[in-house]
Amino acid sequence: MRPTGRLHLGNLHGALGNWVELQNSGSYDCFYFVADWHAITSEYASPEDIRQNSLNMVIDWLAAGLDPDKSTLFVQSAVKEHAELFLLLSMITPLAWLQRNPTYKEMQTELSSKDLSTFGFLGYPVLQAADIIMYKAYGVPVGVDQLPHIELTREIARRFNYLYQKEVFPVPEPLLTGVPKLLGIDGRKMSKSYDNSIYLSDRGKELRQKIASMFTDPQRMRKKDPGNPEICNVFTFHGLYSPAPTVAEINRECRVAGIGCTDCKKMLAARVEEALAPVHERMDYYQRNGKEIEEMIQKGNDEAAAIARQTMAEVREAVKI
Repeated sequence: MRPTGRLHLGNLHGALGNWVELQNSGSYDCFYFVADWHAITSEYASPEDIRQNSLNMVIDWLAAGLDPDKSTLFVQSAVKEHAELFLLLSMITPLAWLQRNPTYKEMQTELSSKDLSTFGFLGYPVLQAADIIMYKAYGVPVGVDQLPHIELTREIARRFNYLYQKEVFPVPEPLLTGVPKLLGIDGRKMSKSYDNSIYLSDRGKELRQKIASMFTDPQRMRKKDPGNPEICNVFTFHGLYSPAPTVAEINRECRVAGIGCTDCKKMLAARVEEALAPVHERMDYYQRNGKEIEEMIQKGNDEAAAIARQTMAEVREAVKI
């Protein structure tokens, strides 16, 4: 993940939740890293927050359930081999492969306030490929929108193996994960860029105010008007945070104007606060124990670097450098 700010509920119920499940399944050796070099592709003009954001991201991960005893957690820039492999892969990656990347223009639109006409931004999928194949990954947990990146990684791995006539890298498969479509409080995609997120760190009055401001069924102007839960973002959140009988009751009562949006939001706020309480407890603990966090990160950095050194020895042998 790119450390561009605190994690939000979209992250929790998307990638981060899936990471915790994979970790706890016992079926995978999981590597999760703070992509601080990737953050520089868009934050190069103001990188001063990246280091603190990286620390906060690890705290959010631990609070959400990632365990350094079950997964390798590290910071990308601490493993310099990522940069070397990126450089070598960039030598063999056709420019056309990067130019056809469908998410390139999408990210330029989402981050329109940034000047992204840089080599680093165009080439970030190559760095992403280096991040993945460095650890000879067989599977990468992604949503459908990330499939083009994984396919490019697969093509780069195959091309390297073909050019140097050695199977250095496995060709990774996508581990498709179901990601709930959680929208922000304004009805758009939940994103730090849109300033519409509910963060894992939000609590108390701030959390309740954000939920109170959430967009609902636009056709329901008054409490006596019947609503349509299927197009209401608040109802989507209830599906994640409220028990099934409550969800069924809200679905029924909303359609006959038996419950108003204000009461519905208050119910949701209580459920979200309850669900996030253990997350906040762990978050508070790690924020008080910075030394423990630093030691965890260093341990993960060392574990990742040991594997990266071994991989790069094989790469250099294949490339004859």
